[in-house]
Amino acid sequence: MIYLNDLGIISPLGNSHEAIRQNMLLNPRSGITMSDAWKPFHLPLGLSVPSGNRTVSDLPILSRSRNNLFALSALDQIRPSVDAAIKQFGRNRIGVIVGTSTSGIAESERAFSFRKTCQCFPEDFHYAQQELGSLSELIANELGLTGPAYVHSSACASGAKSIASAARLLEAGICDAIIAGGVDTLSAFVIAGFSALDAISPETTLPFSKNRQGINLGEGAAFFLMSRVPSGIALAGWGEASDGHHISAPDPEGKGAGLAITQALEKAGINAKALDYINLHGTGTQQNDAMEAKIIHEMAGVSVFCSSTKAMTGHTLGAAGAVEAGLCWIAMQDNMSGLVPPHLYDGEYDTGIAKINLAGIGAQLGHPIRYCLSTSFAFGGANAALVMEGMP
Repeated sequence: MIYLNDLGIISPLGNSHEAIRQNMLLNPRSGITMSDAWKPFHLPLGLSVPSGNRTVSDLPILSRSRNNLFALSALDQIRPSVDAAIKQFGRNRIGVIVGTSTSGIAESERAFSFRKTCQCFPEDFHYAQQELGSLSELIANELGLTGPAYVHSSACASGAKSIASAARLLEAGICDAIIAGGVDTLSAFVIAGFSALDAISPETTLPFSKNRQGINLGEGAAFFLMSRVPSGIALAGWGEASDGHHISAPDPEGKGAGLAITQALEKAGINAKALDYINLHGTGTQQNDAMEAKIIHEMAGVSVFCSSTKAMTGHTLGAAGAVEAGLCWIAMQDNMSGLVPPHLYDGEYDTGIAKINLAGIGAQLGHPIRYCLSTSFAFGGANAALVMEGMP
């Protein structure tokens, strides 16, 4: 069995387990706010909390990016657990398998803006800052780890796929513990790209509403310490599939998405109706929500509580799969009544899509959450699903 031993997380809902528990379960609210910083795009964005005591300039020049700073801030939260794992297993037996889609591209944006004015790049800029591998290299160097270290970049499935990859390495005995998760931060490039696709909502996102207009963008980081050492939450199953339907649109039939979920459930040894809660990918776009509702309805009917927490955090892109798995991990602990993360929207369900059981504020099971599914679907047909199990 693979266990999710500890979690470090930064999100618009807070940067501690207790803050997120309050803002997600006890007094639910959205962390999405308007940002003056991006006025040229006129977009509502999810704003993250400050990134700890370090600044970007404190990082090694090849790793100097706000994205990496977020990663280290989340990592700091689990540093005692990581240090204990190093002592128990040794630095060569611990891996770093993480995901991102933006890396340090915002640093390159600023550098080229500087060059346009000054005819040269800033002294503190290096192209390596935007390389995807910068993230795993920084974490491994920070901790002195010599086990496998690499980055997944599969758009919005990156974080979930990193966790699945880590589980396979642990199962194979290649590592004894792994830091796995994802991080993404906002940049003009990302915002302009989604804007060009007409995928961004001018208002707060409304997943599965007949009035939905698209996504809100957010940023965040979440890293698990994973191992075979028993703890309260296990990664019971995982699944990955690629449908290759379109570079940015999901397969309307959801074949790849359904296959990933089926693999995860089979690995966990349960069927969909045994789930207590499903954290939906739920972007708020027309095509994703229609596809996902179809698949969830076919598998679980209307008996399982579902919600998209992107209405609370915005879409954190390459971090989304890890952040949302983290939200599930928090909801599965110290929650005897089984409060489930609610689905925040206008209440006007789109009757043109399949019916699913969206959880209202205060929805609860009457018992702790035992099984939880988190779905992640990305550009290019990259699909991932994770099943978490609370240990009795």
